[in-house]
This record gives sequence, structure tokens and C-alpha cells, in this order.
Amino acid sequence: MTKSDKAKDHHYQWLASYPADVSWDQEIPVCPVYDILDQTCRTFAAAPAFDFLDKKWNWGQVGDLVNRMAKGLQNEGVGKGTKVGLFLPNSPYFLISYYAVMKAGGTVVNFNPLYAPRELQHQIEDSETDFMITLDLKMLYDKMHEMLHDTRLKKLVICSFTDILPFPKNILFRLAKGKELARLMHPERYVLFKDLINNNGKPDPVEIDPVNDIAVLQYTGGTTGVPKGAMLTHANVVANVEQAVLWFHKAEKGKEKMMGVLPFFHVFAMTAVMNMAVRCAFEIIALPRFDLDQALKVIAKKKPHYFPAVPAIYNAINNHPKLDSFDLKSLKYCISGGAPLPVEVKKAFEKNTGCVVVEGYGLTETSPVVCANPIEGENKPGSIGQPMPGTIVTLLDPEDGKTPVAMGEPGELCVRGPQVMKGYYNRPDDTADTITDGFLHTGDIAHMDKEGYFFIVDRIKDLIITNGYNVYPRHVEEAIYLHPNVEECIVAGLPDKARGEIVKAWIKPRQGRELTAEDIRIFLKDKISKIEIPRQIEIRSEPLPKTMIGKLSRKDILAEEQQKEK
Repeated sequence: MTKSDKAKDHHYQWLASYPADVSWDQEIPVCPVYDILDQTCRTFAAAPAFDFLDKKWNWGQVGDLVNRMAKGLQNEGVGKGTKVGLFLPNSPYFLISYYAVMKAGGTVVNFNPLYAPRELQHQIEDSETDFMITLDLKMLYDKMHEMLHDTRLKKLVICSFTDILPFPKNILFRLAKGKELARLMHPERYVLFKDLINNNGKPDPVEIDPVNDIAVLQYTGGTTGVPKGAMLTHANVVANVEQAVLWFHKAEKGKEKMMGVLPFFHVFAMTAVMNMAVRCAFEIIALPRFDLDQALKVIAKKKPHYFPAVPAIYNAINNHPKLDSFDLKSLKYCISGGAPLPVEVKKAFEKNTGCVVVEGYGLTETSPVVCANPIEGENKPGSIGQPMPGTIVTLLDPEDGKTPVAMGEPGELCVRGPQVMKGYYNRPDDTADTITDGFLHTGDIAHMDKEGYFFIVDRIKDLIITNGYNVYPRHVEEAIYLHPNVEECIVAGLPDKARGEIVKAWIKPRQGRELTAEDIRIFLKDKISKIEIPRQIEIRSEPLPKTMIGKLSRKDILAEEQQKEK
């Protein structure tokens, strides 16, 4: 089918109004992920690469550290297919480790530093992670030390936090916050980063098949809420980075700056912040976590050009009481994802900064970007935009999952493209349920307008997105059910202007047992992450609503909640 033929087919409706400077049928390269870094390090060796709390590295230095770490990992036994976990906040260690693991032949497994021990145990065992890279901070090391005893984990790579701080912050941290540094135990079970990189920096070459070899195991709750590892191949990750670069065709390679406040362990930041910056030789200005005042000061001082974030961050900036005192005019493009972007938030942020806020859409299973609004031309509020180059999006009847819907009608958004995962790790049945006839079924309901812009109208999934983080109701419910006094429980998301959604739990205690909302919050502290703990907990004496077959009904309890609002 030629491009003109496709433009007449409503399944390729977007081609008639595609961005003028973006070619939808551009050939997407296929190569190992670390080739992106190697090319940047060769071409822009002296260009600034990373700014972490005022300490800086150039691309030549980053490339050297990656090679040394890759060699060190190989010396420790990391080889083709070895699973290596990253349990790190945003820092140069994350960038270096990510590429070094792949160059050594291994597979990166991203871990959320906020995870509770129970969640870490599951992911380590499910992913078959043998090595873990972390920091010598108590809040991280202590969790991983515990995992050495409770899981299959063999060895830790421990990075020094103070080594990446500039003078005199490195000295002041030890003096003022020395208690936050961990006391390392069992030296036979760990290797220090500084020792790991003490080599000639010449890793043994590894034969990588980009189409089939797994670069990253990125965990997602999927449709059931059971965490699953999405197998993102080297080709998947590279494709999505290339698609993003084609989309942001005005990027000035080696000259611009990327603001990194979103966590790199999240798939959105992995591609839209870290990997895109590597591909374009941008300087990454990274903060270990998002702090509103700190982020505004850094933007005003260091003048980044790109600022990917979730709507809640843009909303928080819009509502800062002293916003006028910060100069944010350096921002050119802000990429919004992770949750629906309210129209008023987008308009206010663009007015406050003068930048273009581009709303996009993606999933863990698609590396993650599927659609985005163009950076020039029509940027439709409320729309997730048009498909990335080489990406086919079709809307299918949610009932049969096969029949395309008519133009303008809602259907399940299904995706085919080079960024679509290979499948779920060790879960062939889940993979077969999700990918059929070459299309990944997202579980999201959307419609498409005449210009080929897509609009999400509903979710089949019960996924809750709060502050850009995915929270899976079943996962929270399972943790609540561990409490001996709980008889019934339903967890769902409620709309919230600041966070997109909040988590609410409805609980019926066992007969004759006492239970309060505070009891539940205390009980959950070490079982799920802080972001998953329900902000609202309603204790009910009556049974929770059920379907005709006796299944607890999330739909009915949300309908009750809506009635209260009226």
C-alpha cells in the first residue's frame, strides 16, 4: 500500500494531516541500545552530559565510566542475558549503570526505590535478578541487604553517594547527614563501584540480536494488577528513542539541556528524558527527586529547554504562590504523559512559560510512546495526538477485539509498531491475551477525529494513575486483605484536580472485629509503597456491593460515590 493509498484508508487517517517535517514511514534503525551512547560519546565527547547538584560530567567521561563498569560487571560474572537490577534514584550512576549493564550483555531490570520489601521480593524472584546496583544510603542499602537474605539475589554493586556530590557538598553531607549513610555488611556479597571500574575499560564484545535480545525488563501491573515484566528488546527501546527524535525534529544536538525530575526507573523518563537526551547529546540536569521549589530554582538558574513531566507537576508549578519570581522562559518543549492533561493546566503552563506543552500517550509495553501532539501546527487540547512514525493505531470493537469501529466511534486502542514489546517475561498466556494478530491491546477506549488525532474516553483497565504513577487496585486490595480484621475490600481511583486521581479503599471489617482507617494505614506502611496507600479509607458495617455472581463490584461502588457528589 502506497502512502497516498494509506492516506485514503481511515486506519491511516493521520497521514493526511501529519506534521510537515516528520516522515511517518521513515526507516527506523535497528541496533543495540548502547550504540546510541557510543555515537554520542564519539561525536560530542567534550559536550556537557550530566549535571547532578552542580557536579558535572561530559560525554567523554560518561562513555569511559560506562566501558569501565561494563568490564567490571563482566569480571563479576555478568554476561549475555544476566538480569541486573537498578535500585537507584536519578543520578549519573543510573545513566552509567543502565548502559554498562547492556554493554556487558545483561538485561536491565528497573526497580522503584519506594517499593516495600514484599514488592521487591516478588520482582527479584519473578525477573530472576541476580545482581543489584544501589547507593550507600540507608534508605536503599538496608532494603537490599535484606533482599540478599530473602531472595535469589547474589551480589550488590554499591555506589558512593558522596562521590557524586561537588565540593564542599560531599564533605558537608558526611558532617550533617552522616546518619543517612549505610553501614555496609558482608563484604563478600558486595562490590564497591570504585573497585568495579578499576580496569582497562575494554569490555569483551557481546553478540546482541537487537530484535530478540531483551534490553530492559520493565514491570507493569497490566490488566490484572499482577506485576509483570514487559520484555523490551534493544530494537524496541532504540525505535522509541528514534521516534521521539523524529518527532522533536528541531532538537539542536549537543547544544540543548534536558530537565530530569521524573524518575529514570519509570519507562516515561527512561525514554523521554534519559535516552532521548543521550541520543541528542543534551545535557541532563537531574534532581534525585522532585521538589517544587528546588525544581523552579534550577530551571531559573540552569535554563533547560526540555522538561518532560506529569500533569500534576505542571499544575503544581502553575499554582506556586511565587511563580512570578522564577524565570522559566528557557523552556521550549514540555512533554506531558503518565495521566490525562487537563486543558486548563496546559493553557496556564504555556502562558506562564511561553513553551509548547505536548501531550502524549504510551504504555510500559510500548517503550512507552505511542502517540503525541505535534510540536508545530495543531496541538489539540484533550487529545493524545497522532501515532509516532512507523506506528499503526487502530480502534477495535471492545466486545470481539477484532472488528474495526467506524470513523468517530469509540473502540479499544490497539497498537502495532517497532516499539511494541516482545511479550511478558515467562508469561506466554498473558502475552497471547495482550498481543493478537500483531496488535497490542491497550485496554483503553478512544475515538479518532477526521485529522487522525486520538482522544482517550475511558479505560477498560481499572488502573489508577496518581501523580503520574500507576497504582493497581488489585495489588492494594491484596495487601489490605492481609489484615486479619478485613472481610471485604474494594480499591478504586477517584478524580482529583491536583493528582489526577487518588486511591480510595472501601472496607468491611470481619464481624465482631474493630477496625479504623488509621489501623489500615499503619498496617500497610511496610507492605506497599507510600503512593499506593489509600488517601481515603471508608469503613463500612454493611456488605460491599456485588455483581449477580457475587463478585465485589468496583463499578457499583464508584456509582455510589458519584451519587454522593451530586
